[in-house]
Amino acid sequence: MILQTRAAIAAKADDLFYRQGYERTSFADIAAAVKISRGNFYYHFKTKDEILDAVIELRAERTRAMLDGWAAGAKTPRSRIVAFVRMLIDNRAKIMLYGCPVGTLCGELAKLDHAAQKGANKIMAQFADWLTARFVEAGKRRKASELARHLLARAQGVSALANALHDENFIRREVAAMEKWLDGELGVKRRKAKG
Repeated sequence: MILQTRAAIAAKADDLFYRQGYERTSFADIAAAVKISRGNFYYHFKTKDEILDAVIELRAERTRAMLDGWAAGAKTPRSRIVAFVRMLIDNRAKIMLYGCPVGTLCGELAKLDHAAQKGANKIMAQFADWLTARFVEAGKRRKASELARHLLARAQGVSALANALHDENFIRREVAAMEKWLDGELGVKRRKAKG
């Protein structure tokens, strides 16, 4: 029961930090979302920073599971990388409202010069390392890290602009452009549309 309550607090805090931001979310906001008394709340977490650490750990676990799922669910390095790119379309509604959950948290903690920034940055590094490994699998060992960071930076830029512009068509165009870029980098010939 204790672990379930702690996990519920971390999950609700994760959602609130994403929608409202870490700084703008209070203990009271989280306690109300979990529907527990403040006394019970303090039994599990003494400070908001402890909750933040739990949220970062939760996001890292979810990111690892998602990356493992993409790696297992796709047959080629290209299709694995495309799963990353299409995450923008799959999550477009939330991205347009709140931006990228990892990017926004990293950015907010950087502005606050918060000690937990290093932990949040490790989640971004999970994506970079995973993409680098996929480019290595695709035979691009020498440029793998550079290609991975380029794609990650572009996805973050799309997330930021989608959040600012609230334009789903922009996301779809950029995802198509990223796939075209990827095919060019991997030497994949694209079929021409009939018409």
